[in-house]
Amino acid sequence: MLGNLELVSRLIMAAALGSVIGFERERLSWAAGLRTHMLVCVGSALIMIVSAYGFEDALKYDHVVLDPSRVAAQVVSGIGFLGAGSILLRGEIVRGLTTAASLWSVAAIGLAVGGGLYTASIAATAIILVILAGIKPLERRFISVKQRRQLTLLVDRGALSFHALHEALGPGSVRVKQFIVQQSDDSPELDEVRVELSRASAVEYRAICDRLRQLDVVREFREDDAS
Repeated sequence: MLGNLELVSRLIMAAALGSVIGFERERLSWAAGLRTHMLVCVGSALIMIVSAYGFEDALKYDHVVLDPSRVAAQVVSGIGFLGAGSILLRGEIVRGLTTAASLWSVAAIGLAVGGGLYTASIAATAIILVILAGIKPLERRFISVKQRRQLTLLVDRGALSFHALHEALGPGSVRVKQFIVQQSDDSPELDEVRVELSRASAVEYRAICDRLRQLDVVREFREDDAS
């Protein structure tokens, strides 16, 4: 059986490692933030400790065989219910998958700490932090920018609102990241509408352009390079 100091040290270490990942999620204002990640990590560590050492007294009886991994194994499937709570469906866009994955990863870190695998848990925390905080700017710089398109429309004054655009585009409206309407400098009777699309495939982009061109209120249609 582990000593009291070792038990407390493992739980504190789990809280510390969970807070590192949780802080990164907290600064982005996700539902699962600092406290949630700390709780998951500490809870997983405690379950691992209980699974490995909590039933040692039962081994003194004859014909008793214990599998120390059985209780801890339930964390892997059980954490999925908590992760599902952080996933949101907005239209056709699913958000929160990364946060759900970070919760699952933090649970694994807690299990590693509870099992005494300190090097593995610290290394995993560092790697996960790099993935969450370090790779996202690169993703935005080299991937998301290339998937961003901007359109400029000249329409009749007050004829195109965001609601009207949503109805015109249908499912394609989920790709609209920005919608700006301002009076045209060339004609006071027209509005200049700038529509920015994000993560639209080539097929979706062409379909959106075709729908916008067919609107009766559109007097001029222009495709811009948003990058």
